[in-house]
This record gives sequence, structure tokens and C-alpha cells, in this order.
Amino acid sequence: MRVIGGKYKRFPLEALKGVTSRPTTDKIKETMFNIIGPLEGSGLDLFAGSGALGIEGISRGLSHVVFVDGSFQAVQVIKKNVSKLDEQVEVYKNDYKRALKALVKREIQFDIIFLDPPYDKGIIGDALPYIRTNNLLKPGGLIMIECEKHETIDTLDYEVLKHDNYGITKLILLRGIE
Repeated sequence: MRVIGGKYKRFPLEALKGVTSRPTTDKIKETMFNIIGPLEGSGLDLFAGSGALGIEGISRGLSHVVFVDGSFQAVQVIKKNVSKLDEQVEVYKNDYKRALKALVKREIQFDIIFLDPPYDKGIIGDALPYIRTNNLLKPGGLIMIECEKHETIDTLDYEVLKHDNYGITKLILLRGIE
């Protein structure tokens, strides 16, 4: 695994080992970031795994990223991957619901949120309304969702900018309505 674009292009990333992880392939990651376009500001990598999406975001212009994963092993891998970067990052081991509540208490808003949870668990359907209701996304901010292509996602009060299938994967880019 590696960073595929930006100032850290070709930077090697340690992968999360185990059958429960499903790293985003380079092809999907490249497609994802081509869809998103230029980045700036802050990001949230929820269900971060190895941290690859947030690190790619940093490489392409984000100035600050918060990484959240519920797995101790994942958090250790993220910390190792970001340790060589001279960037503003925060890494938390937490359940996504508790993490979102903690971010709300801190009154943090993000320019982009990466949602790549385990497939077919209904997590996105829980997370999207919470993000919207609690203003975790800045006005006009983006949410990039990676999910299984058959998963139904209610996009609520978000503007759908892109919605495409790539093999077994579906990518959805949403913008918060101002």
C-alpha cells in the first residue's frame, strides 16, 4: 500500500493485517480522489483502518485530519503511518458513535469526511443523519462514501455529486446543502 498522489506520492503505508479489514484498492482510491478534486482544510477519516484515505487527503492538500477507528490494531497502524509525516493529525480509538459525539462536543466541523465502514452493516445510514443534525460538516463540505454496490444509502439532505459502481464497490460523493 502506498500514497498515490500529492506531496507524499509513493510514500509506503503499512497495511492493517487480518480478515476483517478491507483496504481501499489503489484503483478505487485514485478514482475517489479524482472525483473529489483539490482539497484544503480539515478532514475526518471515520473507520480509518490503516489511515490510507486521510493520509491521501493530507498528501493532496488537507491541513488537518482526525482519524477514528474502533480497533486497537488499526490505531497502532495509523499512528505508525502518520509518524513520518510532518502534519497535523489526531488519532483516536473509539466506536464511531462515541467519536462523533466527542467531536460534536468539541464543536469541530470538517471540509471533508471519509466514510468507509464495514460493508452491509447499516452504519452509513446511522452516521449520515447524525453528521447532518450535529453540523459536523462545514457548509458546502463533502462526504465521500465507499460501500458495497448493493447497499442502499439514503442521502437525506445532501446533494449527490457522484454515484457510481466500480466492481463490487460503490462510491458516492455528497455535498452538504448550505
